[in-house]
Amino acid sequence: QVQLVESGGGLVQAGGSLRLSCAASGRTFDSYVMAWFRQTTGKEREFVAAVVWTGARTYYADSVKGRFTISRDNAKKTVYLQMNSLAPEDTAVYYCAARPYNYRVDPETYTYWGQGTQVTVSS
Repeated sequence: QVQLVESGGGLVQAGGSLRLSCAASGRTFDSYVMAWFRQTTGKEREFVAAVVWTGARTYYADSVKGRFTISRDNAKKTVYLQMNSLAPEDTAVYYCAARPYNYRVDPETYTYWGQGTQVTVSS
């Protein structure tokens, strides 16, 4: 069992930065792929980034590549999403998610979810 709690969302101007954190509880955190998704009203949940359990491999949606960085600290059971050069289209609720074994972009394949944190980027 893994429980996830996101933090770090807020309001930022276009071009600014935010760092999201996702704190996990559970003994098997370091065996899970950790990912960030985002969702806006009326749209499907969208893959943003993922990191494998070692932290050695990361994956990004094309829309955030070069601007966002995902990382994890297994000792702290925390995964981060550093978001730079934010744009209004990045406005969404951001969710942390976990799944065992391999990286996937389909949110249906993720077992555990946080409650979400709102990110709003003003123009």
